[in-house]
Amino acid sequence: MGAYILRRLLLVIPTLIGIMVINFTLTQFVPGGPIEQVIARVQGEGDSLQGISGGGDAGADQGADLDQRYIGARGLPPEFLDQLEIEMGFARIVCGPDHVGEPNLDDPSCVKEDIPILKRFVNLMGNYLAFDFGESYFRSISVVDLVLEKMPVSITLGLWSTLLAYLISIPLGIRKAVRDGSSFDTWTSGAIIVAYAIPGFLFAILLLVLFAGGSYFQWFPLRGLTSDNWDELSAIGKIADYFWHIALPVTATTISSFATLTLLTKNSFLDEIKKQYVITARAKGLSEGRVLYGHVFRNAMLIVIAGFPGVFFSVFFGASIIIETIFSLDGLGRLGFEAAVDRDYPVVFGTLYVFGLMGLLVGILSDLMYVFVDPRIDFESRRT
Repeated sequence: MGAYILRRLLLVIPTLIGIMVINFTLTQFVPGGPIEQVIARVQGEGDSLQGISGGGDAGADQGADLDQRYIGARGLPPEFLDQLEIEMGFARIVCGPDHVGEPNLDDPSCVKEDIPILKRFVNLMGNYLAFDFGESYFRSISVVDLVLEKMPVSITLGLWSTLLAYLISIPLGIRKAVRDGSSFDTWTSGAIIVAYAIPGFLFAILLLVLFAGGSYFQWFPLRGLTSDNWDELSAIGKIADYFWHIALPVTATTISSFATLTLLTKNSFLDEIKKQYVITARAKGLSEGRVLYGHVFRNAMLIVIAGFPGVFFSVFFGASIIIETIFSLDGLGRLGFEAAVDRDYPVVFGTLYVFGLMGLLVGILSDLMYVFVDPRIDFESRRT
């Protein structure tokens, strides 16, 4: 098993590079870019440069200065645009051999030189392999700090939604398989189909209208993970407040994955129950519980466990974009979407790199879970 894990870990780097190559290439064909975003903001908002890379007060002074000098028909000076390209990594300053001191465009011996796309990608991956993701173009904060700031929301949605889905789906799926064709199986299947058919964002809005101060009840808060008086609460009070806030968003993100997992568990159990070893176990006089949980469960759960990475990441990132927006939660899904709209490339590629790496590692973890559930599986004997 150790050799298999080592091979999988060694494949992580080339796979991750391939993901980054595809997405980096695609961004080169997307209309507009961070420079164009800055120009549009400056021409439309006087203080929009306040968040551009650089220090806080310095950025504000620069934005105020631009507000007074450059907005209007005169446009932005070429020197400022050149400096923007250098700060964002699209160009560099090259000076002659006689230059002394720091490179500076004010020196006649120094010129701006565009960095080729291939060179920019190599620099990007070199920094990312060392987990240096740079700084956001528009937020004046490092990408790592930004991701860590948004991580609690996404972890909350992903972890609790996935855990809740599995805790409900597995027992319900087993029950449906055992009572296949009964009235219980029929009405639960109808409820599951309805739950699967309802889009997550519509269900989230329905929860808000019904239970968060809409037209009916105001049992749950509208936004955030904690209350304003969080620091004043006791330990038990903090735990209760936390679960009070996440009840609606977690329910909204669980609904579709719960439906899929339940049917998957049921069908998997039905396939195993019909096999010869189950008939033999029953013929030996084993109890139904021993047959189901001592023999069938191990084999039936393999396909359910295989779907764990997809379930987790669909909740952790993809589905959380809409849920975070509806419930005013500031998580990684919303961060990635806003960064893509703003062409904030360090944040876009940084979050992509982090999620890609996490996805590959969770894939390895799912293989280890295979072995834990059924020790008969031997990955060493197969080629990666």
